[in-house]
Amino acid sequence: MDKLDKPLEAWREELSDEQFHICRLGGTERAFTGEYYATKTPGLYRCACCSAPLFDSDAKYDSGSGWPSYFQPAAPDAIASRDDFSHGMHRIEVRCARCDAHLGHVFPDGPQPTGLRYCINSASLQLEPRQA
Repeated sequence: MDKLDKPLEAWREELSDEQFHICRLGGTERAFTGEYYATKTPGLYRCACCSAPLFDSDAKYDSGSGWPSYFQPAAPDAIASRDDFSHGMHRIEVRCARCDAHLGHVFPDGPQPTGLRYCINSASLQLEPRQA
């Protein structure tokens, strides 16, 4: 996958204020407020910044956390991860592998088959509904 690198000013012009705050500055939307936390529409969740495929609705589940949650990405190379020591704790941050957009975090308390919970901000996603 080819990397997409743009100056911060270009992202500011293309994204909504909320998307810019979350995707480019590492913010977080409040629980139970995001567009996709309760969505059950079948489809592909793409990066809101670069449209890279990130998660499939078949891997989405209700974690009770208030954020869209998935047990695996659409492809192993769709996301990148790194240690996050902010807020006095250690978490694993997940980012779009193509454009480095902040997506959320991954936790080891998800369902099988992976045991992972990708806890993702709705503002970092764009749903492409599956055609019937």
